[in-house]
Amino acid sequence: MSPSMNTNAVIECVPNFSEGIDKAKVSSIVAAMKGDEVRLLDWSLDAAHNRSVVTIAGSPTAVLESAVRGVGRAAELIDLTKQNGVHPRIGAADVVPFVPVSGISLAECAMLARRAGLEIWRRYGVPVYFYEAAAARPDRVNLEDVRRGQFEGLRESALRDASRRPDVGGPEIHPTAGASAVGARSFLIAYNIFLDSPLSTQTGDGVPLVAQADIAAARAIARAIRASAGGMHGVKAIGVSVNGRAQVSMNITDFRATPMRRVHAAVQELARNYGVVANQGEIIGLIPQEAYEPEEEWLRQIPDFDPEAKVLERKLNSPLPWPAARAV
Repeated sequence: MSPSMNTNAVIECVPNFSEGIDKAKVSSIVAAMKGDEVRLLDWSLDAAHNRSVVTIAGSPTAVLESAVRGVGRAAELIDLTKQNGVHPRIGAADVVPFVPVSGISLAECAMLARRAGLEIWRRYGVPVYFYEAAAARPDRVNLEDVRRGQFEGLRESALRDASRRPDVGGPEIHPTAGASAVGARSFLIAYNIFLDSPLSTQTGDGVPLVAQADIAAARAIARAIRASAGGMHGVKAIGVSVNGRAQVSMNITDFRATPMRRVHAAVQELARNYGVVANQGEIIGLIPQEAYEPEEEWLRQIPDFDPEAKVLERKLNSPLPWPAARAV
């Protein structure tokens, strides 16, 4: 920690792990992250994306140590040669972002990310790419550029192309755990919207069966709204099929410039143009208090949204219990 860093500073870390089916594995990873000055705010498994997201917060040094230990446990338990899912990934611990909450700057979080990357390589032999505010190169600021080719492509290109080699470690990536993207960023909101077609057939349980036209609509909507294609500032989006339904899966990286209500309205309008209905939302992880808009339609369309469980500042005062450490 730098000498000038506030000793009362609070940071958030939101590591994403490439396992969303085996709860015992994810529980073991989370248990390995337990620390005296670290609060467990949220952890969830997403079987459809085969991915889990963990949110921790606390003092910078303690959170750094917690995140590094989580990467190490994930490297032990997750074999990417046997893992697949619809979400892009390059590592067992795919992304490890550090986020300033109070008393600390984004630049200081970038310094912590650099330290974390060095520790991950030193302890576990997992190479690291730095991204966003911690990026060591301009072509690695955007996470999607780091992830290009995913694990399967990266393990080949990192060996033959010097420009694709990790920032720390390598040149080859770990044979089963891949590499981790470690960065520093502002708050990110992981927001998904499901699309249903009025003409869709249904299962006996009343669940719509996804049609190719619905998937095409989700992909077209994602392409229209994402910033990289000239869409909305701070919006990353892809169209996918999840549990038999089309979904626009989004990361909102600047909710102040592009409020959630604007994102939702844009998806709704585009959905109508494609003959589908955007009528259910989903939040993965937490949102900051500033983004909480209880009277807005986007939030009302998220089933059973509980602000006490899903708003970061509220969860800081009521963290979750750590899962017990068990052999896997």
